[in-house]
Amino acid sequence: MKLLRSVEEIIPNTNLILRLDTDLPIDDGKILDNSRLKKSIPTIRCLLEKNCKIAIIGHLGRPAPNDAHQQLRSLDGQAVLAGKPPNYDEKLSLKLVYLELMQLLEIEGQDTLSSVFVDDIKDEGKISLALENNQIIFVENIRFWDEEEKGETSLFERIRNYMRVYVNDAFAVAHRKNASIIIHNEMESFYGLSFIEEVENIKMIMDRKEKPLTIILGGAKEDKLKHIDDLLKIADHILIGGKLPKLIMSNDKFLLSNEKMRIAKLREDGLDLSDEDVQNFTETINSSKTIVWSGAMGFYESLNSRTGTEKIAQAVANADAKKIVAGGDTGASIKNLGLREKIDFVCSGGGVMLEMLVNENLPAWA
Repeated sequence: MKLLRSVEEIIPNTNLILRLDTDLPIDDGKILDNSRLKKSIPTIRCLLEKNCKIAIIGHLGRPAPNDAHQQLRSLDGQAVLAGKPPNYDEKLSLKLVYLELMQLLEIEGQDTLSSVFVDDIKDEGKISLALENNQIIFVENIRFWDEEEKGETSLFERIRNYMRVYVNDAFAVAHRKNASIIIHNEMESFYGLSFIEEVENIKMIMDRKEKPLTIILGGAKEDKLKHIDDLLKIADHILIGGKLPKLIMSNDKFLLSNEKMRIAKLREDGLDLSDEDVQNFTETINSSKTIVWSGAMGFYESLNSRTGTEKIAQAVANADAKKIVAGGDTGASIKNLGLREKIDFVCSGGGVMLEMLVNENLPAWA
């Protein structure tokens, strides 16, 4: 793995693109958790102290492609005027995230930072004017343009005319081959303080891991299962909960018969671990010396289906082992139960953590 250059090495007065993790949980126009923004505040302050001009880019959710008529969605479901990005969806606009970030950056007694929200990354006139008059410009959700998820860095062709450097402080998406991640190959690149901290913590724990190593996989994302073959090479036990047991086909004899695998039977409604699952998983966790956990054990959005996740969280926290947890619901359960102090490291993304366990060369730096 190559050495990641820190933002601390950037020279003063540099114009730069900063990729942040702006994918915050939002409900009815309210941000439920701003911790992903808070993690990047030290990086932003470091750049501001160097008098850098910063163009912040990020995404929110997964906007659906609009139809051929460019019928654009608004909060009340009505069509809005054309002139918006191709996949615009008002519910997924980053305007609210921008306002939250600027509030977090405010320091009492100091002048307000000059900043502006730019709704079109392809409008060079807007970009030029925004940079001329502001220290921070915050760009609209880059997933509103198809090029982002297609990995086409031409999306940033115009904004790059004004930027010398690229900085990535969004570790949660470091495993994705999106344009905003792989553009590091085309620009002088550095990494944020939070990004480097996450990489170093995962490497340190895994380099010094003690056996037995137990990996706990949950949640609803099927792509976690693609890592099973590689994870079996490094793990002593793999515990499977959440929706994943349903996704493992009954004729997958390899997984069902592998002695390292513990696949939850789930309770009758399939929305949480059964009491037997909790007992079996807890016994394995108690005998482990290194634990990696990604994904809730049940349908965490429902209060009636949180018991399995909470009991496994208690078992993990109380285990005499090195512990890494990752993922929104996993981290939420640890936080809500007051167990954060008992966890060695909380990673911002489950998918990227699993990728890093089996492959050191992720798209964000390879």
